[in-house]
Amino acid sequence: MSDIDRHNLIRVAHDNGDSTVAQPLDLGARVRELRKARAWTLETAAQQAGLARSTLSKIENGQMSPTYDALKKLAVGLEISVPQLFTPSSKGQVNGRMAVTKSAEAVQQMTTTYEHDLLANALTSKKMLPYRARIRARRMEDFDGWVRHDGEEFLYVLTGQVCLYSEFYEAVELGRGDSAYYDASMGHNVVSVSAEDATILWVTSLT
Repeated sequence: MSDIDRHNLIRVAHDNGDSTVAQPLDLGARVRELRKARAWTLETAAQQAGLARSTLSKIENGQMSPTYDALKKLAVGLEISVPQLFTPSSKGQVNGRMAVTKSAEAVQQMTTTYEHDLLANALTSKKMLPYRARIRARRMEDFDGWVRHDGEEFLYVLTGQVCLYSEFYEAVELGRGDSAYYDASMGHNVVSVSAEDATILWVTSLT
């Protein structure tokens, strides 16, 4: 398999399941959406809201119009306000999304200059792309020109030392605990200047 550069990595993240279609508001569907976003069963959600499982099931399936008291219980159980029950999710996003990535579960992507461990890879339609990277590059000549892509980027050095090269600024060396935030459309490259490959945490905005 041929190497891919970081520009392609970001582009793939943009294109991989990031388009959503807004659905007409339906209270039952909205309650089900909020419940499933928390990975709750009907039993769990009913207990949280202090409602009978059968009552919650009927609400979700449009077989019952809940009383205001039931709406308040639902909102409290879901830890939202009553108006939020009637507010369509923005761009298909719902409250309560979470992804846990164990160290050995990160999806790996290899390039000629970096080794990426993609984090929170199970979530689609993300607004950020977090990943841990091992910096294999040792000089600017290891790159085929500048890396540049849409969005903004945050870099945090975990181990070792790196040198951050950018199109409009002087090169800067960063050690463990140092960080940088920059416009990712500006050409940038990172090389390791320590004896061992440095590791960094990268977070890229997906705009």
